[in-house]
Amino acid sequence: MSDLPRRALVRSAKLATLPIGFAGRATIGLGKRLGGTPADVVLDEVQRRTADQLFQVLGQLKGGAMKFGQALSVIEAALPESLAAPYRAALTKLQESAPPMPVATVHRVLVAEFGADWRSLFKRFDDVPTAAASIGQVHRAQWADGRLVAVKVQYPGAGPALLNDFTQLGRLARMFSVLSPGLDIKPLLAELRERLAEELDYRLEAESQQAFADAYAGDADISVPNVVERTERVLVTEWVTGTPLAAVILEGTKAQRDRAGLALTRFLFSGPRRAGLLHADPHPGNFRLLADGRLAVLDFGAVNHLPGGLPRSMGTLCRLALDGDAEAVRDGLRAEGFIRDDIVVTPADLLDFLGPLIAPLALDEFTFDRDWLRGEANRIADPRSATASLARRLNLPPSYVLIHRVTIGTFGVLSQLGSTVAVRDEARRLLPGFSE
Repeated sequence: MSDLPRRALVRSAKLATLPIGFAGRATIGLGKRLGGTPADVVLDEVQRRTADQLFQVLGQLKGGAMKFGQALSVIEAALPESLAAPYRAALTKLQESAPPMPVATVHRVLVAEFGADWRSLFKRFDDVPTAAASIGQVHRAQWADGRLVAVKVQYPGAGPALLNDFTQLGRLARMFSVLSPGLDIKPLLAELRERLAEELDYRLEAESQQAFADAYAGDADISVPNVVERTERVLVTEWVTGTPLAAVILEGTKAQRDRAGLALTRFLFSGPRRAGLLHADPHPGNFRLLADGRLAVLDFGAVNHLPGGLPRSMGTLCRLALDGDAEAVRDGLRAEGFIRDDIVVTPADLLDFLGPLIAPLALDEFTFDRDWLRGEANRIADPRSATASLARRLNLPPSYVLIHRVTIGTFGVLSQLGSTVAVRDEARRLLPGFSE
């Protein structure tokens, strides 16, 4: 049996342990409840053991399992603290690393993409990877002209592995509902799978990255490394030396966390206008805080093409909601497709629903933290609440799916950072429709 089928079988076997383990824990939990153990104690134990196994298995895999784990990591701040605290380190590790592929395999990919004399392109190439992404790993090297570069090499068979992982992960929805009752993983998996072809072609990623690099050249807040060379399965970019955002979250000073949060907010609001693209993968592993205070942005495999920038209606509706114009908000949301024609929504109830969500825009400064994000997640997820009932009646138009996920993901990172940011001022400057 070749290496690729064997690895696929190993990956499938590891993922298969997840529902089996969950079923066993659920059965044991039922037995304990029948034996008189309080339900909340049983649930807490099932949640802890489920999270333990889940993060352990995801952390051992590449492909779709790792990509999903990275996407999940940005909402860790919304999980109950009893779950989030013990596994925060595991999620951070998942953002930054995964088991490397053998050196011989790396060399085979480089030969296939650059030719047998690939070493002539480099003055030095480090065989030991510095980081691992979901579909490739990164090596530090020195380009022939002397520049330090990052060489991202795609894992052989990454496409089939991604498709297989997404199929299997889709069967695990019940497990994730145990960790967070309001967490529906199926739309996230569908979106990740839909963008699979784009992420597997590093030439497309190179185009997106260079568009951002050109747009932010000389910027005081954001740094994007230039592309040096690219093929379908190898991407060479300028090397970035900085502090991983995950490390800033864990041990950064308040000034560093606020600075990173401000830069991240500016990048969220300004990217579509300046580059015509939205960076659609906002997890901490894709950012570095540089010594000069700028935020370096990495990994442009997932982007949303927005040649006209963010929709003007987005800023307009936020402004109307802050002004308390409930009927205008309802009419605007209906016009944009958030409220279908056959759905009846009371304007006042709509403002009650939206008010806490746009709280960062209501104050001169807003401090993001885990308690705020967790409270919002619980408010919307509680099936008994009027808020959850209203949320279920709202529709998310296709053109807003990625914008919504990136915004929520960015808020998740800001909440992990605990950043205090003058979000309203940034919206006035950068968010179309907000100040008019």
